[in-house]
Amino acid sequence: MATTDWKSDLRERGYRLTPQRQLVLEAVDHLEHATPDEILTEVRRTASGVNISTVYRTLELLEELGLVSHAHLGHGAPTYHLADRHHHIHMVCRDCTDVIEADVSVADAFTRQLRADFGFDTDLKHFAIFGQCASCSARQRAGETAQLGGEAGQLGGKAARRGGDDAENRSGEGRARRS
Repeated sequence: MATTDWKSDLRERGYRLTPQRQLVLEAVDHLEHATPDEILTEVRRTASGVNISTVYRTLELLEELGLVSHAHLGHGAPTYHLADRHHHIHMVCRDCTDVIEADVSVADAFTRQLRADFGFDTDLKHFAIFGQCASCSARQRAGETAQLGGEAGQLGGKAARRGGDDAENRSGEGRARRS
């Protein structure tokens, strides 16, 4: 459903809220971080005649007008989200591909340092940090702990077997000396 803000934002800039623009805006709003192909799939649920070039042209115009913003969250196509939402940094999990949003204020010290050292003013709207989310980190730690436990058990078993072999050898040596 189109919001009055979209209509008035477009009208103020001399544009109409066409059905295609409305559908693209609704898809971006609904999907949050979506590629043009994902947006097309969503739009085609309502309007099967819309093609990918219409989606790209519409996204380009909507971004020029400040209604949508894009970010590169990995290889491939950029993802789009509504620009009226707060500016945020995207943290992308390399394992599960979840995208976590953090307010740009978490990078204040970093951006101040870039400005002070390099005279560089940052635009964090398109910024993505890649790493591992808390869930995947916990799963990995649990897997490493289980693996270490299994390796310790294997080592313990080898030591016990080796200890038994050593005991046999020592008792055999003792018998051999006694004879």
